[in-house]
Amino acid sequence: MPGLWIEQTEGAKFWLKVMNELRNRGVADILIAVVDGLKGFPEAIPGVFPETTVQTCIVHLPRFGLAYCGWQDRAKVAGELKTIYRAASAEEGARLLDAFADSALGKKYPMIAASGRRHWAEVIPFYAHPPEIRKMIDTTNAMESLSMQLRKVLKNRGPFPSEEAAGKLIYRALRTIVRQWKKPPPHWGAAAHQFALKFGARFISPPVATEKR
Repeated sequence: MPGLWIEQTEGAKFWLKVMNELRNRGVADILIAVVDGLKGFPEAIPGVFPETTVQTCIVHLPRFGLAYCGWQDRAKVAGELKTIYRAASAEEGARLLDAFADSALGKKYPMIAASGRRHWAEVIPFYAHPPEIRKMIDTTNAMESLSMQLRKVLKNRGPFPSEEAAGKLIYRALRTIVRQWKKPPPHWGAAAHQFALKFGARFISPPVATEKR
């Protein structure tokens, strides 16, 4: 496990410390970092890993937009937003976002387009990747699933006497969870090929013969 950190508050200073510790532990490079609303995290990553591409969680952007939307329009708006974030290029995505902003739904819910434009700089890197890579990096759902499993463990134990006690329980829970990870994602083979083409020597693909099934 790369590391486990417990902190009262989060921000760029905390995340910079985490990035530096990861580098000191042997992490030489990060190809793509997918972030989702963690304060100061996107700004801290390039300070330690300057070649890393930082992007936001694409799957969650429509969910954020739907927070401004009435229930009667959610299906239509969701369809429009998925079209925007699945566009073939950043230019096409920006054009579709502008078209949505000028549409009846966009004018009814102006905060949706405004939110998309605020995050647009973090979306643009996603469009530069082929479909095989997009499938691997469009969401932080895997990390959210891990967080949910940890919350269940912590909730059942109640208050902890110290941060050290909480850290030990989290560590044991993580070891149990990781043992269940026995095979790579279903699209990993095709994505690995595209990663190798795109990043060259920065990417090292694990031998297929040694993958656990």
